[in-house]
Amino acid sequence: MQTKNLTQQVEIPAAPHEVFEMLLDPERHSRFTGAHAAISRRVGSPFTAYDGWIEGVQMEVVKDRLIVQKWRGKDWPKGHYSIATFTLAPSGAGTRITLTQRGIPAGLFEGISAGWHEHYWDKMQKSLDIDRRLWGARSR
Repeated sequence: MQTKNLTQQVEIPAAPHEVFEMLLDPERHSRFTGAHAAISRRVGSPFTAYDGWIEGVQMEVVKDRLIVQKWRGKDWPKGHYSIATFTLAPSGAGTRITLTQRGIPAGLFEGISAGWHEHYWDKMQKSLDIDRRLWGARSR
């Protein structure tokens, strides 16, 4: 099977700790995506996201800096996983997320690439915008 590798960089207006929590806290992950996630920070633990559509295993976790996952979509060839690496770095007033994902089935590459933006980066940004509006309104 042919595979492709993906690299994306996005800027999120939140501290690395907040981004880390959005990715690895099951309640925060579920809230910003709008779908159930069962996820843990413990290396070796399995996880699911998007109501089980995404599944994998935590391979490496460095608080607020790095997440490495064995990762696959439900429609992927049986037993095939990619390696998704999230690197979080402070950047101005927020965090630069660098995602690298190695081993994506070539026929699914375009959908996965667009899906990170649609289902993660855009939703993460929208969730942060809503939280800031709510907290801003409460402090007035």
